[in-house]
Amino acid sequence: MTAEALRPLERLLHEQDEPQLTPDEYKAVFRRHAAGVAVVTLRDGDRPVGFTATSVISVSASPPILAFSLASTSSSWPAISRTDTLAISLLTANQGDISARFATSGIDRFADGGWRALDTGEPVIEDAGAWVRGRILQRVPVGDSYLVTVRALEHGTSDSAGPLVYLDRTYHPVGDYEI
Repeated sequence: MTAEALRPLERLLHEQDEPQLTPDEYKAVFRRHAAGVAVVTLRDGDRPVGFTATSVISVSASPPILAFSLASTSSSWPAISRTDTLAISLLTANQGDISARFATSGIDRFADGGWRALDTGEPVIEDAGAWVRGRILQRVPVGDSYLVTVRALEHGTSDSAGPLVYLDRTYHPVGDYEI
């Protein structure tokens, strides 16, 4: 992340000059927040790139926009900074192993299979609960990360298992329930 990109945020934080959570305190808070698990995938030249994300959010239905965040130090950031399109696969309760694989650094995350390429080239995870292919609209620097906004272009859904949820560093299935 460039110093120029950080300046407005740093200036705002300096102007507010108030106590804030430490990184460890902040992480402790969000360990108590359950999040759906997704795998973000793309093509970088002739190689597939992907990573696990628990930060995927729906932003707008009209136009259809979603977003996720990614640390500026992530090994996937250079590919995200170069690509125009990507896919996001929303994992199911029986896909914790896939999430763990795509969260592991220093390995070929695609070597064990379990994915297919769309006609447009982006990889998607097989048997995911749903997937979205989209075009990147913005890469906004925020703190030590980027918020990436994506316009949804096409999708697929399946009737496979319920969603995979991540809470307090552990995967959890979501059981049937009524409110």
